[in-house]
Amino acid sequence: MIDLQEHEDAPDQHPLDPIQRFIVYNGWNHERVNDNELTVEIEGRWCAYRIWFGWEGELQSVMMSCAFDMRVPDQQLTAVHSLLAYVNERLWVGHFDVFTEEAVPTYRHALLLGGQDFPHDEQLADLLDITISECERFYPAFQYVIWGGKTPEEAVKAAIIDPVGEA
Repeated sequence: MIDLQEHEDAPDQHPLDPIQRFIVYNGWNHERVNDNELTVEIEGRWCAYRIWFGWEGELQSVMMSCAFDMRVPDQQLTAVHSLLAYVNERLWVGHFDVFTEEAVPTYRHALLLGGQDFPHDEQLADLLDITISECERFYPAFQYVIWGGKTPEEAVKAAIIDPVGEA
């Protein structure tokens, strides 16, 4: 999905600088909100994903959240919270949640730098590949519960179709 070719090395002054450079290199629309926040929009199969990056200096980590382009109606919150349990137990990295105020399904993950000054391009490529892949994988399940009236169990089974045989 992400083209990770060598690109110009620019001096990085802040941990979000290489993320912004990576985003620019890939031609994605973005905005540097402030020194510690960056947003980007990446077009997916199901919707445009709004991704937010935040720097937390005390923890030496980059927080990333990827919001779906949908709101959860109040009457569906309980079903979606049950869906979150089913979806999250199938993830190796990151998790889905729904922010209470906005009622938007969101995939979240933190990149702990552990003494590194900046995230590397390979880490960024992996982070964004996994993020978009998991969002694309489970977007239909959220749709099935919110608009299709399916139970969380039915929605996950319908959304995850394991390939049979060899290509």
